[in-house]
Amino acid sequence: MLGNLYLNGNLTLRLDFESRSKKLAATLQTQGIGQGDTVAVLMRNDVKYLEVIQACRYLGSYFVPLNWHSVATEIEHIIEDSGAKVLIAHKDLAHQLNEKNLPKVLLTTFPTPPEVAESYQIDVNARSSASDIALDLELALQAAVQIDTQPKPFKGMFAYTSGSTGRPKGIKRRAQDGDTDKYIVYQGLSRSLMQLTKNDRFYLAAPIYHSAPNTLTLCSLAASDVDIYISTKFDPEHFLAAIDKYNITHIYIVPTMMIRLLKLPQTIREQYNLGSLKYALSTGSPCPADIKKAMIEWFGPIFYESYGASEIGFMTLISSSEALEKPGSVGKVVAGGAIKILNENKQELGTQQSGLIYVDLPMFGKFDYTNFDGDSSEYTYQNYISVGDIGFLDEEGYLFINDRQKDMIISGGANIFPLEIESVLIQMNDIVDCAIYGSPHPEFGEMVVAAVQCQPGKIITLEQMHEYLDSKLARFKFPRKLDIHQKLPREDSGKIFKQKLRES
Repeated sequence: MLGNLYLNGNLTLRLDFESRSKKLAATLQTQGIGQGDTVAVLMRNDVKYLEVIQACRYLGSYFVPLNWHSVATEIEHIIEDSGAKVLIAHKDLAHQLNEKNLPKVLLTTFPTPPEVAESYQIDVNARSSASDIALDLELALQAAVQIDTQPKPFKGMFAYTSGSTGRPKGIKRRAQDGDTDKYIVYQGLSRSLMQLTKNDRFYLAAPIYHSAPNTLTLCSLAASDVDIYISTKFDPEHFLAAIDKYNITHIYIVPTMMIRLLKLPQTIREQYNLGSLKYALSTGSPCPADIKKAMIEWFGPIFYESYGASEIGFMTLISSSEALEKPGSVGKVVAGGAIKILNENKQELGTQQSGLIYVDLPMFGKFDYTNFDGDSSEYTYQNYISVGDIGFLDEEGYLFINDRQKDMIISGGANIFPLEIESVLIQMNDIVDCAIYGSPHPEFGEMVVAAVQCQPGKIITLEQMHEYLDSKLARFKFPRKLDIHQKLPREDSGKIFKQKLRES
């Protein structure tokens, strides 16, 4: 039995989904989109997002997910850099675009669905010159017939880095003879990574434009016998309500979502039955051990964490029982992969020694960066790749991540990892969100700065922060400056732009 798809609980039958995907493929084909071409997608969470990806299967095309929070110049850069021939957008998101700056791409739109419009309070009747000249795909599908060819080997996602320093880099998989159809890889991961079985129900409230939730949704789609429930946005109580109402079995959840859930009043938490849950996967950023322990005590031992990157995929996996035994670890490398820890001279380090993490995981194939002027040897070693994370392996092969290389603070000659401080500070009652970064200091080289968002109506001082951190961290790790923000510059996926904090 085929699994169906839902947007905020509203049903799309799988057969209708497949029919629309084939019609969309035929429509794009008539516009000159074919094998090896690139389709850019600027949409919020929507079942139609998955129709676009499924259409790309039939065309043998790459798809580029665009962050809909981006400004027009950022979108235009990625479209130009990726060589996208078509941009598919929700109609309201096309309003910010200037057709004069998109001369080489066909602009097409889907109507912004009412579920999205309601969630984000969007005026769907607003008009712009860009959206007025765009090809209306909903109208086009009404006249289209289904493509009559079988799916081609799936090119998959053409992802872009966040661009926290400089312009975003594209991660484009090489098209080589004999390459495995990436869709088969997704089918395999649906069982081996996500542990999906027939009639399971996967729920997603994270943004589909981000690599990890995109990949996990495609795994659920490739499984074919799994229902997919998509939420237009994350709200902690709505998250619990959906699990209860739809008997959800599988969820994707990131640490920032966990923290918001844990800060719900106990009276709200107790209203919802979470007994249907069998599996929860976290990735994107390491989960603080205390946060994970609290979630396991609440939801049960269903949590798995994976260390992943857009370049490589899901590299490690750790279960709840392992996490309690190895607090702070992100697990062992997945089957078929290998990890090395190297120093700056690319010499292999021993257990418990921190260095750059290099991973060999050929599952998704080799890639090249676009918009990158450096030498690939900067991030490669033999068949291994590094994305700039620092960590170490213990004697049993469990990986622990200290932080990003570019985020590490060197103050008075000491290496300070922001992640360690953030994982403690976020548990302070009056703090909703926090980020730690380094700022130049004339004597020590760098000093530790804390950027925090407080609970509504609350405010904290640096002295109160020090009192809270006392006995929890060494004093040289204490922030020396405190900046209070209305809201931190964080993606829906949880990733924070520390460069924006440094520039503010």
